[in-house]
Amino acid sequence: MPGFNTNDQSQLNSQSINQSASNIKNMSRQMVIEIGVDALNKVGSDLICKVCIVNSGSCCNGCRHLENGIGCKTRNTSCTAWLCGFLKLLLYTTELLKDWDDFWIQVPGQDFREDFTPEFFFVEKPLQMKSIRSLSEALAADLRELASAHIAIGFIITLREKIDKNIDRWSQCKDDPKKRNRIERNIQALSSPFRRFNNELRDYRLIHSNA
Repeated sequence: MPGFNTNDQSQLNSQSINQSASNIKNMSRQMVIEIGVDALNKVGSDLICKVCIVNSGSCCNGCRHLENGIGCKTRNTSCTAWLCGFLKLLLYTTELLKDWDDFWIQVPGQDFREDFTPEFFFVEKPLQMKSIRSLSEALAADLRELASAHIAIGFIITLREKIDKNIDRWSQCKDDPKKRNRIERNIQALSSPFRRFNNELRDYRLIHSNA
């Protein structure tokens, strides 16, 4: 390149390093939990949880940190990061799942219903979640209707687990387009009974495609 020398290259490298360093933030464990809880509120997790709890499908069943009438007494990074199948569906269909996963993969020490996350650590990618509560409201209404229409105990919980497994498989086969397409069709079929949700999702995509 005319006029380009090693000093220019060194300057570019230095700028790149400085820019990367400026993106890295020292964050506390508590701050990460608060960021996660705020994001879940924007997603509308509480609306979905209420339906699952009524149908004996609380993800927190049997947890030693759970207290009747109070809820969780000890929030941790692991449970904040964890998503059930319905919450994964919400983020998957709105293309927010990767943002969620990319943020939480930076958080060390996650385990089952507890964490060993240090009090302070570095993160580079922030978590900025859009408000999609209208989608959650629609999905919750669909789930209540399905639960009432199906006599089989635990119908929507079984559906939740099937959606969960398929989205996990979809996330794990990025290098296999054929398999991914097949799983996407499975997810679409599993979510086809969600009439209100799918209508709301069409509106959401239309709005955001024009944004």
